[in-house]
Amino acid sequence: MKRSEVVKAQDKAAEIFAQAGIILSEAERSNIEVAGFGLENLASQGLELITYVNTDRYCAKDLVLFAGQTCPEHIHPPVGDDPGKMETFRCRFGQVFLYVEGEPSAEVQASVPAESQDYYTVFHEIVLNPGEQYTIPPGTKHWFQGGAAGAVVSEFSSTSRDECDIFTDPNIVRIPAIEEDIEG
Repeated sequence: MKRSEVVKAQDKAAEIFAQAGIILSEAERSNIEVAGFGLENLASQGLELITYVNTDRYCAKDLVLFAGQTCPEHIHPPVGDDPGKMETFRCRFGQVFLYVEGEPSAEVQASVPAESQDYYTVFHEIVLNPGEQYTIPPGTKHWFQGGAAGAVVSEFSSTSRDECDIFTDPNIVRIPAIEEDIEG
């Protein structure tokens, strides 16, 4: 992903945070993480986030999903004696479609990204609107997508070890390199 794409996504995420009434410091705004997962299609599969705190005991983040943007299916595996990350998603703005292991829903409202259809395997749908939350147990396969207006989701969890997450799509690179734009 090019640096200019990262800056554009950071600006768009900052606008959504503002719409949600979430005030960011200048440092937070300039450090919004843009996770494109190395798939080169941020509009379809990606995530923008701010990590406020991540210690050996707990983690707090705010996640932004653009309209129709999907965080790909993954699992937070055990790490050493830790059973894996437990996380609570609380919708702050928009709508988020969350899919977890369990009985598949008769109809799903999200659109599975066409280029990665083979890698989405769980379809038990939980719809979160502002003020609603859901806790994902450790070791649970899940993925989620922003609704028509996008979404802001607060994540409260045990320690986050993003580098240990296991994605069902083997093409995903959790922390890909950012290419500097070449001016010509």
